[in-house]
Order: sequence, then C-alpha cells, then structure tokens
Amino acid sequence: MPGMGDTRFEKSVVYLCVHSPDGSMGLIVNKPSFELDFDALLKQLSIEQEAEIIPPQVHFGGPVELGRGFVLHSADYGDGDGTMKIDETFAMTATLDVLEDLAQGQGPKQALLALGYAGWGPGQLEGEIAMNGWLTCNADPRIVFNEANENKWEAALKTLGIDPLMLSATAGRA
Repeated sequence: MPGMGDTRFEKSVVYLCVHSPDGSMGLIVNKPSFELDFDALLKQLSIEQEAEIIPPQVHFGGPVELGRGFVLHSADYGDGDGTMKIDETFAMTATLDVLEDLAQGQGPKQALLALGYAGWGPGQLEGEIAMNGWLTCNADPRIVFNEANENKWEAALKTLGIDPLMLSATAGRA
C-alpha cells in the first residue's frame, strides 16, 4: 500500500508461503535481481546446464537472508525432502536439487527463483494489515509465473477490483 514507508516493499507483490501463529514468510515475486541471473547462479554453484531451457528469472525475494535461495514453483514437482507443498498449485523448494533439475530441463513446469525472503514475527503481519500496510488477495499462478514483473502489482490489484489510482495511504474505521 502507498505510505508503507519501507521502499524495499514499494509496489511489491509478495507470495505468502507460510502463515502461522509463529510468524509468516513470503517471497517478493515482482522485483527482479539485477545482480545475478540464472546462468551466473548455475556457474557460481558449479551446476552444469545440460538442456536448452528458458531460464527462470532470479528475483529479490525480500530483505531477510539475501544469500539464501528459494524456488517458488508449480506443485507438479518435488514430492521428496526439501520441497514444501503450499497448496494444490504452488510448492517451494530451497535445495540445490531443484536448480540441478531445472538446468537439466527436468524441473517444475513453472518456477521463479528468489534470493532472500520477507519475514514477519508472530502477529506482525496481521498488525501491518490492520494498519493499512498490505492488501491481500488469492494467489493466481498466471500473475506469479506468467505476468511481466512490471505488471504484477496492478494485475494483483485488479483481482480485487481496485484501480491503483484510487489507493490512499490513509486508513480509517467506520
């Protein structure tokens, strides 16, 4: 929302992976990393690319643990250790296996790489939502995986029937 005050989250679309009484964790899915691409990441990790693939884009996933990588992907991949099935559409893997499989052309059908994550302590996210810091909507895989990064924020707002020009940084209660 406008007026949040943290420029790292300005016009961010965050896919919430975990939300529990212990806290929340999500990945920003619309801010590409300009410091690292998939090919450079594979070289850094000494992973050979064996197949001709369309490389997934690397994103700034959030300000926490920027050296840690996550792959948010379609739920068609990863029944073993290291993959957390989020729902029937999305899963997340944080092990090298998924990068190796992607490089072999055997990974998930849809994938988004993120370095770092957004994290909230117990009750923190609920408080930010109550203070008009965030809007929430259902996750749409077409927005997460297929929409151009620069269009994801407006596309997510449109799922709520909101015109971005109508947003205000001021909250109120009736």
